[in-house]
Amino acid sequence: MDLTQEKIDLISKIIKNDRKYPNNEDLYDDFFNETCKRSVAILGTIESETTLEPYLKRVATTAIINVLKDSGRLRRTKSGYMSTKEVVMPTTEDTVDYSSVVIDYASIKIPETPEEVVIQKEILQFVAKTIRQIDNNEPDKDYLHIYTLRYDKGMTQKEISEELGISQGEISKRLYTLMDKVKNTIE
Repeated sequence: MDLTQEKIDLISKIIKNDRKYPNNEDLYDDFFNETCKRSVAILGTIESETTLEPYLKRVATTAIINVLKDSGRLRRTKSGYMSTKEVVMPTTEDTVDYSSVVIDYASIKIPETPEEVVIQKEILQFVAKTIRQIDNNEPDKDYLHIYTLRYDKGMTQKEISEELGISQGEISKRLYTLMDKVKNTIE
């Protein structure tokens, strides 16, 4: 199946907007090829633009992570993925002069008002309450446990599936369904 220019442009845009793309521009062709390889079979079946872009974002993110892991630039840690670029620590023979170091705090986003802090806290509480309600309504789906393992403990879907004895595809489906239900509740 041939990709239309529109889909090629969409894939390219998604890759370039991914947060792991900066400083890895030299791997763009690998990112693009892996994304296309993973998505070409399903692209012809998705007709809705509202469904296509989120699907391609997930595929591109997975493709980028796999290319970075394969190229040795990324490794999995308990808290997520981490760059493998080594930081050389100065030895005792080297002296480092920190007097010229300037820290720019302007780039740090700190809520400006107490109201913003309260709003952020209320949003987080609402999301947590919504997830608990969804889990209570469908306890057999184990949404809260899966959410906790994935987002609080940083486990991969594969690790969660092994722990719970459920297929990885089912874990992915339940996480997507949960996020969709939370999103619908917010709207």
